[in-house]
Amino acid sequence: MTYLLVNADDFGLTPGVNRSILELQAAGVLTSATLMATADDFPGAAARVAHHPQLGEGCHVVLVDGRPVLPSSEIPGLAAASGEFRPTLGVFFRDLMRGSIPEAEIEAEATTQIRRLQSAGIQVTHIDTHKHTHMFVRVLRPLLRAAQACGVRAIRNPFEPGWATSATQNAPEGRRWQVRLLRTRRRTFFRLVEEAGLTTTDGAIGVLATGVLDARLLRRLLSRMPPGTWELVCHPGYVDAALDGVRTRLRASRALEHEALLAVIPSHLREHPEITLAHFGQLAALPV
Repeated sequence: MTYLLVNADDFGLTPGVNRSILELQAAGVLTSATLMATADDFPGAAARVAHHPQLGEGCHVVLVDGRPVLPSSEIPGLAAASGEFRPTLGVFFRDLMRGSIPEAEIEAEATTQIRRLQSAGIQVTHIDTHKHTHMFVRVLRPLLRAAQACGVRAIRNPFEPGWATSATQNAPEGRRWQVRLLRTRRRTFFRLVEEAGLTTTDGAIGVLATGVLDARLLRRLLSRMPPGTWELVCHPGYVDAALDGVRTRLRASRALEHEALLAVIPSHLREHPEITLAHFGQLAALPV
């Protein structure tokens, strides 16, 4: 059996991102999206999801390159007095390895973000993280505790399998090397997730392709997908004035991904009836 979970990150980032995600779900090509509790247009996203009951809604926990929900005075190791997280993944990782970011603060902030979604009436199907910070054990452990405290039963597997990275031929070599290196943490990830009683997928695809995922690459990735449960990680959106004001490297690529999903997913499903679309809320009940 082959299951494909098509998940859009950054739900709530801007009105244009929100509109793209909801249009793709209505078109039947997107099954899931993760909301950013700290994003400017989170209220707009939360208000509209009630009209899309088939959309699985997760929490995109932000611990870097953004601002927290909690006051920075309550999480001084995680956020600066200015009310901002560390700006880059590299700085975050450096300080994490130095022991400058307490796990208790990560757990507290993650719990608060998840509960903000739940307070808005959203049934949180799963969690993932902005820039995949939970690939690091010192983030994964407190994140799993936050999920348990909030009754969330699934989490993204952020590790991309070799068959998918080898298909992503137009990715920068430096980023390709990072993905390969981080894949060595995969075994520990599965062990900790299982011990916490959560479910996850066999892997994520599209991670290395972030920023370069066009229709041709998407077809190549899906054509190589073996039996199993796979999450396609994507970042669709429409470019609008609000996006111009957001600190992100993903701009024109969001519209490119939107068009690629519409062009490829329906035809690929028709050609491969053995593939079933699903979302994280259905993960535990999927027949193997």
